[in-house]
Amino acid sequence: MKEQNKKKATDKKVNPPSDKRKATSKKENCCATDEEEIHSEDDGHDHGGIEDSGWRSHWQLLLAIAILFVMLTMEFGFKYIPEFPINLIVFSVAYLLAGYNVLYLAWRKAIRFDFFNEFFLMSVATIGAFAIGSYSEGVAVMAFYSIGEWFQDAAVNRAKRSIKALLDIRPDEVSVVRKGNVEVINPKDVALNEIIRVKPGEKVALDGELLSEKASFNTAALTGESRPDTKGKGDPVYAGMINLNTVTEIKVTSLFTDSKLSKILEMVQDATARKSQTQLFISRFAKIYTPIVFALAVAVCFVPYFFVSDYNFNDWFYRSLVFLVISCPCALVVSIPLGYFGGIGLASRNGILFKGSNFLDVMTGIDTVVMDKTGTLTEGVFKVQEIVTKDIEEPYLVKLAAAIESQSTHPIGMAIVEHAGKEKGKELSIAEVEEISGHGLKGKIDGKEVLAGNTKLMKKFNIEYPAEIDNIVYTIVVVAVDKKYKGHITIADKIKEDAVQAINSMHALNIKTVMLSGDKQSVVDEVAKKLGIDNAYGDLLPEGKVEKVQALKDQGKHIAFVGDGVNDAPVVALADAGIAMGGLGSDATIETADIVIQNDQPSKIVTAIKVGKLTKQVVWQNIIMAMVVKLIVLGLGAGGIATLWEAVIADVGVALLAILNAVRIQRMKL
Repeated sequence: MKEQNKKKATDKKVNPPSDKRKATSKKENCCATDEEEIHSEDDGHDHGGIEDSGWRSHWQLLLAIAILFVMLTMEFGFKYIPEFPINLIVFSVAYLLAGYNVLYLAWRKAIRFDFFNEFFLMSVATIGAFAIGSYSEGVAVMAFYSIGEWFQDAAVNRAKRSIKALLDIRPDEVSVVRKGNVEVINPKDVALNEIIRVKPGEKVALDGELLSEKASFNTAALTGESRPDTKGKGDPVYAGMINLNTVTEIKVTSLFTDSKLSKILEMVQDATARKSQTQLFISRFAKIYTPIVFALAVAVCFVPYFFVSDYNFNDWFYRSLVFLVISCPCALVVSIPLGYFGGIGLASRNGILFKGSNFLDVMTGIDTVVMDKTGTLTEGVFKVQEIVTKDIEEPYLVKLAAAIESQSTHPIGMAIVEHAGKEKGKELSIAEVEEISGHGLKGKIDGKEVLAGNTKLMKKFNIEYPAEIDNIVYTIVVVAVDKKYKGHITIADKIKEDAVQAINSMHALNIKTVMLSGDKQSVVDEVAKKLGIDNAYGDLLPEGKVEKVQALKDQGKHIAFVGDGVNDAPVVALADAGIAMGGLGSDATIETADIVIQNDQPSKIVTAIKVGKLTKQVVWQNIIMAMVVKLIVLGLGAGGIATLWEAVIADVGVALLAILNAVRIQRMKL
């Protein structure tokens, strides 16, 4: 439904690769003529794969640099230059050691008539330098270019490894209790409903249900929350949590590949394949920019022949080579995705999962945050406050209400079931239960028609109830039996601890806040008043929420909707960014939302916005810095002021600065 309905200007929906192994081994072609082109494995050029970037794997390049250093020392230190052809042979060996891979890739692309790429540019520039006798400069250009590629690969690989390591904390071994004995096996070999044992300090390997009476877990790797989470018997426990105190037994409820952690990890890995608008712009820009500067380099070489009286071919050819070297946009294009990788990693460390770098860009433009009430701004943990009956005993009313509400997963219904406890009416016969969206439940209990829901449900079935019920601020569940009002149960929810801080932080960023809820307007107004929310609307059915969000979009607002990601799917689909709150416990939440906040803290909404803005800031710093430097050196090269040495140092230097700036995102504190 979401993918059919949501068509966004930000191109936010991109289908993830069907083969995850392919997704994680894609290489970005910095200067490709097609923005979707990637290098194949045998291309040997990798900005995306996770490979060994150590010096041992680059010994050829290091040897070439050593030869270049020795030759330059002899020339400038001892004023000795080997005679031709000795010097040509020595420099050629160094050149091939430093650039054999670049030459091979240039040839591979040339036979496919792809001439506008960084490999062909570097090959033409360096071979041209050899043609006019500038051997040392030709080797230097190729060597420094290869060094730049090395650092780029290392930085991208490090970013991807940090993202992967951030969540890929699944243990390789797990202790399983079988026939009274404990066996240590691979988590992949554990079946459903088997019992695993976790010692203090060990990580939980699989999702399950706690069998022990009580246990505390560190959930920081999943939620970004360092505070211990205490679980009781029957509570869900997820892979990646760390047992803190006692030996704990857990009944497995999900296979290894189906665990929440596996799904989250898979989602983060897929996120790196989804390009932001900035990345797509740079790819398109490179496709146009590269052939233009190639044509300008040719013009620099030949056009002066018609205007300069003392035209010297070697001089102008040299200037065109400088033009080619500095024009390569590879470093620019690599630093952009690297910045977004850093943003995704920073968000993940704070318990926020972006499904793609495009959503980092979306969050920077958000000016209105629309929020559901229950479970987003309030804890969603309801408690029964008051029970009022009419012509029925209170225990029996509670039994009826608990019996029918046990067929629903709504937090309000669960509060009644919890309150009923052992008296929840298991002995009652329940049949034909029907959920009426936005109203409540209808069913038959022991042959009697029972209705349990809000006052709209009573009105729908023309059931009279006391008028004062409409004046009750808190949430109520009205119960009717055989078309007659029998009582109501008052239920209250609690506002989350950081909800006020979250709303204040949004206002500080000039973001308008709106709350939508199916609860009564009086309850919604009470919560909105306590939090300082700008606008609040209650008594809304799902279609009513859609209408409110559409009205805001018609006003030109850029909207993020925050909800549970399941019941609010139509609104999530309509918003520019759909944010799911507390997504750790729900598969549907992870599938539905664009951004998943893994714990229940509303303040993480502001964190997500800040991550997006920090990422975009760093990315545009890199774009502006790279373009300014390149334009300056292009002008100096055309004017004969800059040499090949200066061109390559400027190119590699700006690349390294851009990379260091992008890597900085991963270490930022919010």
